[in-house]
Amino acid sequence: MHAVFVDANEALAVIVERQATPGDPPIVIHRDPDVAPEQLPAVLADAAIAIVDHTYLPTEIARQCAGLKHVVFLGTGARSYMNPEELAELGIEVHLIRGYGDTAVAEATIALMWAAARNLAVMDREMRAGNWIREDGMQLTGKTLGLIGFGGIAAEVARITLGSGMKVLAWNRTPKEFDGVAFVDLDTLLTRSDVVSLHLLLNDDTRGFLSRDRIAAMKTGAVLINTARGALVDEAAMIAALRSGQLRHAGLDVFDIEPLPADHVLITLPNVTLSAHSAFRTPEASENLIAAALVHCRRIAAAG
Repeated sequence: MHAVFVDANEALAVIVERQATPGDPPIVIHRDPDVAPEQLPAVLADAAIAIVDHTYLPTEIARQCAGLKHVVFLGTGARSYMNPEELAELGIEVHLIRGYGDTAVAEATIALMWAAARNLAVMDREMRAGNWIREDGMQLTGKTLGLIGFGGIAAEVARITLGSGMKVLAWNRTPKEFDGVAFVDLDTLLTRSDVVSLHLLLNDDTRGFLSRDRIAAMKTGAVLINTARGALVDEAAMIAALRSGQLRHAGLDVFDIEPLPADHVLITLPNVTLSAHSAFRTPEASENLIAAALVHCRRIAAAG
């Protein structure tokens, strides 16, 4: 039994080579991060395990991958790239990796929040164009952050934010407790929060969770931060709210279509700060990620 890392960038490839031990199942590293789905049957050949970072695996392509029994997805958002239930019907199990980058994503969430509140990207763009435009910012001390979903990342965001003098509200589908955080119903969170940050997994229940009606219920002039998944938000409703001023600003690391097309309307809006699905990208998180992927591969191989 062997594995193929189908879409390794050089940094992750080097970490795999460094962390692998002699007793591990063999891992073939395909050093090309830009793999088209139709290339996967040839890239995988007869491998039983596919390690996938960001390549789409449509069910019809998976049918053509002889021998494939396991997909180790490098993260939690596999549903954005494949259909786990349909793969299960083909006898292919999808394995996720949680918690590897909680601190990294939390810090990126905080960075987007501050950049959005102080219009840093707007002023940077204008100054590079030769314009000296001074923008009034939102002072965050004393303001309220609302966290939708409260797992490991949101807990890290709360820890950092509470230390900066903000109030923190949270809504979660199951009861949680965290010192300094007030857990409230969703309507209360939306109407009272100056900044709303999404921290939900994407599934059939959460797709489009931040709907047009829920965006309309947010405090006028609120900031929206999304480092979770683009499909959690009704994109058209968010764009309309940004244009109307219902939303002051959005800080977005994730999108419905990735990479974000060069002609996408979000690129044209001045009150949006964009990052390229990179909230998790730190050396520390990458080390954790590959270590967890290797644990999956060892466990799968040991089970036969």
